[in-house]
Formats: sequence, C-alpha cells, structure tokens
Amino acid sequence: MERIAYERFRNLEKTHFWFLSRRAIFFDVLDRALPRTEGLTVLEIGCGAGGMLVPLQCYGEVHGMDIDVEYLRYCKERGFRNVLAGSGHDLPFADAAYDLVALFDCLEHIPDEGRALREIHRVVKPGGHVFFSVPAYEWLWSNNDDIAHHQRRYTKTRLVRALRDAGFEVRRASYFNALLLPIIIPSVMVQKLRGALGLLPEGYNNTSVPVPKLLNWLFTKLMSSERFALRLSNLPLGHSLIAVAKRPA
Repeated sequence: MERIAYERFRNLEKTHFWFLSRRAIFFDVLDRALPRTEGLTVLEIGCGAGGMLVPLQCYGEVHGMDIDVEYLRYCKERGFRNVLAGSGHDLPFADAAYDLVALFDCLEHIPDEGRALREIHRVVKPGGHVFFSVPAYEWLWSNNDDIAHHQRRYTKTRLVRALRDAGFEVRRASYFNALLLPIIIPSVMVQKLRGALGLLPEGYNNTSVPVPKLLNWLFTKLMSSERFALRLSNLPLGHSLIAVAKRPA
C-alpha cells in the first residue's frame, strides 16, 4: 500500500464510518461463528497499524503480522509486542498454531492467492476458523485499488472456490455494505472518469475524503445496521465480502 494511504487510514480508523461499521459487522459475525469466544490463540495477517488487534483481544492471545516493517512500529507503540514482519506467501509461524486467523481486507493484496491460502490452512488448527473480508466486483476497480496495491477484487463464487481449493470448509460467505451501494457506484464511476482525465490528486482515495459529521454518523448507522440482517441471512450483493471458513478437524 502507498505510504500516504497507510497514514490516512491510521488517522481515520477511530472516526470514519467505513472503519467503524466494518468493525461492528466483523465482530458481530465472529461472535456467532466461533465455538467459544475467549481463550483462543489468534493471528491477524496484514495487521497494519494494529487497529483490529485491539478488538481481537477479546478472543484471547493475539499475534499480528504485516509485510511492512516500518508500519509495525505503530503496533508496538500501541503496546503490541507479538507482531512480526513476514509475507503471506511464507508465514513465519508453526503448523496448527492458531484457533482463529483473520485477514481483514488483506487477501486481495497478496499476489499468489493460492499459496497464501495454503499457508493459512497450515497455521490454523484442525477445527480452527479463518475470517476473511475482501472487496467485491472487478467492475468497481478504482484509484483506491491502485493506491492500496490490490491484486484483485472478488465475487462470492470466486472467493468460495479459492477457499475450497485450499482445503477449507466454507461455513458462510456473504456480501455486505449493500445499503450504501447506490451511493458508492456513482462515486466510483465519477472517480474513474476523473482518473481517466488526469484530474485526481496524487494519492487520492475516497475513503480519506472528509465526511461531514452528520453524514458520517448517518452512514455509520446505515452500514453497521447490516450486522442485524447478517444474523438472519447472507446478503446477495454489496461493495465487499466476508467469509468464515474452517479447517476440517
């Protein structure tokens, strides 16, 4: 990811509707997916500045890994010492070491998807769980993806197939961020047009565009409310995808 994007994300993770809503959705899904919710060994791959390491602590002992050595400094400044630099292609962890492995918008950054998934399968315990979130739909590719150095965006079918090919049992897969999709689609189309015309500022990412407080509050309420729908059923469309998979015992 471009350095400018890292810095902006670190500053926005506590206030921006996108980050607030993702956390609300992800941990609501995880709470219902895990056989127990404490005393687990947990690994986050692609932990970045450590924003997700904090809530993951509710499940047990948390380790983090990221490919960016400099960025791990932020994790250590927040008190997380169990963080390592490493590649998703060759995880620096023992076989069957973790009850839960989480990749929050990480898999799409890794060039060799299959190799990464086989490595994840190796480090999760038999019977253990893996949580993924990824961006949806290649046709929504924009400057955001370029800045983040994404390799791909996903459909539900593609994600499920990749997980099964790596030996995982897929417990559920669903789109999310559906309510804001009517706003996101025209925003992305305008961004594509501005990019084609050379009108985007360097490092532009629409997640970092200031959102008025009232609108940010409204978007947070709308997007995070999808966790209630996800308790009942998977969603048929959305800007992003989540999946919960299990390594067979």
